Amino acid sequence: MAQDTLPERPTAAEPPARGRGPLAGLWRPGRARRAGGADGTGGALRVRVPAMIVAGLLMWLAFPPLDLTPLAPAGVAVFTLALRGVRARTGAWLGFLCGAAFFLPVLTGIIKIGPDGWILLSLVQALYLAPLGAGIALVHRLRAWPLWTAGLWVAEELVRGHVPFGGFPWARLAFSQTSTPLTPYASLGGAPLVTFLTALLGGLLAYAALAAWNARATGARGPHLVRVAAAAAGGALVVGGGLLIPVPTDGRTVTVAVIQGNVPRLGLDFLGQRKAVLDNHARRTHELAAQVRAGKVPRPELVVWPENASDLDPYTEPDARRTIDDAVRDVGVPVLVGALVDTPDGTKVENRGIVWDPRTGPGDYYVKRHPVPFGEYLPFRDVLTKLITRFERIPRDFAKGTRSGVMRLGPVTVGDVICFEVAYDKEVRDVAGGNILVVQTNNATWGKTSLPPQQIAMSRLRAVEHGRTILVAATSGVSAIVAPDGRMIARSREFVPDIQVARVPARTSRTLADRLGAKPEWTLAVLAVLAAGVAGFSSRKNEGN
Repeated sequence: MAQDTLPERPTAAEPPARGRGPLAGLWRPGRARRAGGADGTGGALRVRVPAMIVAGLLMWLAFPPLDLTPLAPAGVAVFTLALRGVRARTGAWLGFLCGAAFFLPVLTGIIKIGPDGWILLSLVQALYLAPLGAGIALVHRLRAWPLWTAGLWVAEELVRGHVPFGGFPWARLAFSQTSTPLTPYASLGGAPLVTFLTALLGGLLAYAALAAWNARATGARGPHLVRVAAAAAGGALVVGGGLLIPVPTDGRTVTVAVIQGNVPRLGLDFLGQRKAVLDNHARRTHELAAQVRAGKVPRPELVVWPENASDLDPYTEPDARRTIDDAVRDVGVPVLVGALVDTPDGTKVENRGIVWDPRTGPGDYYVKRHPVPFGEYLPFRDVLTKLITRFERIPRDFAKGTRSGVMRLGPVTVGDVICFEVAYDKEVRDVAGGNILVVQTNNATWGKTSLPPQQIAMSRLRAVEHGRTILVAATSGVSAIVAPDGRMIARSREFVPDIQVARVPARTSRTLADRLGAKPEWTLAVLAVLAAGVAGFSSRKNEGN
């Protein structure tokens, strides 16, 4: 990889001062360093700082509920251009600034647990864009830098999705592209490939903008316009290729039902309404059974209840068990019941999805493997409970499950993940062997925020990634039935009871993304980090000469 250096003196490649405008100084490192000293930014910071804020806001607008999806690559382009010509340390704090401008609005739903939690989580997430900014500042010096910048976005999301406490992979670039020409690429390389291509489109847009600017500034239009055309052709190839990828929806069909019972009121205190929430889901199931008997809807072959449909332990609470039994027997088919269950020693709680048979009662079950830190379990409990009284709402930690959620439910096998787990590649990939995927979730705390629609967007991408129908059952919404090609078959409103019945494909074939697993992500990330390392080494070597 050769360096893509720019000369210190104005030439045809680096225009003289007549190329002024709002973007001047962003990609001319020689001139900027002479003007601004060691940072290599000088007066250009007057442009770079607001550019980073704009980049973060553009990326935010691409996510649900606004769904202005083309703005994700546009935001990446602004981010990339603002880092051209700066040193790594400057790129790091500029990256953090962009991260703050992005995560604060995209995670506003977290404010429901407190403004302090929202701001802290957002700023912690923004820190991950600091090394990304430094890396992109370095790889700008290499040929084919749009490829390396895209790979660094994959590397950033890989780290953010694993560290610390198992990571927080919310608001990945891929999750802004769940109904676009890039979506079918998920079936080839999973969410990481969609992130890579989203960032690559942004890099190509930045490359084209740089070439167009140089063409205007130098008057030497020919070579630069060739670069513009090459970037446009690359972008067209990426978009057109996505449109040509087949997304199969075949497979034997089964009739499924999703129950949204609703909660009596919003907010964190919904857990104090445990019996009412269970009764709501039982009532809707009895209503479904009545509709079947009246011939209003087809008889389902399986039914899914959401996470926390019963916060009364049905193994130890006779009334809860009786309520569930009556509802399941009435509908006459197996129901996947979300319930909280005490561990045998009583010290922890298990978040379970239980297969409840109308004849034999509770059988196989899945225990959530990735409980939410600071929500379902509390790291550093002894210290934090003394400092933050709000953590008293977590009197016991949730236990971590030890096996995947592939279970038999009526005529099919289902792969169950619970709530937050849908954001994690591995957790969903581990259950993709099921004929149908299920997301049991409880969004009552986050109702009427951006978080439930963002979770639905993730489910839509997962449907394409694994070629599976996905059933999303939420206590208060948004519940949905998603086809294997990402189409919405049914979608509920929030905080209303809902019954969804549909005939859907139960597929068995595996996608290429299933077979490759995490290999594309690691390959793209490692190559990009190596490229940044080469650029950094070359830069230090040149400075030493």
